[in-house]
Amino acid sequence: MRPRACVCGLAGVCWPGGDDVKRYVFQLSISADSYLDYYRGTVKYVIARSTTGQNVQFPAGLLRQFVTDEGVHGRFALTCDDANEHSRLERLE
Repeated sequence: MRPRACVCGLAGVCWPGGDDVKRYVFQLSISADSYLDYYRGTVKYVIARSTTGQNVQFPAGLLRQFVTDEGVHGRFALTCDDANEHSRLERLE
């Protein structure tokens, strides 16, 4: 069984319960030094609080495309299906 791509909820976890695509917007500020833990696999998941107050957890690997010399910074949107398996992370302008 594959790990879920995104798990969310006010208590940190929610299970799928509808047919809608879920979208979570949040701000990240991860320094380059801190991101090394994700890169090395020491830390496998990122947890962020969305703009609606929900905790969102997703695989750190989704951030690779956004890493710079300064780390990962910006406003992001995570979209996932009802089964929390097919996710897409995008940086918002």
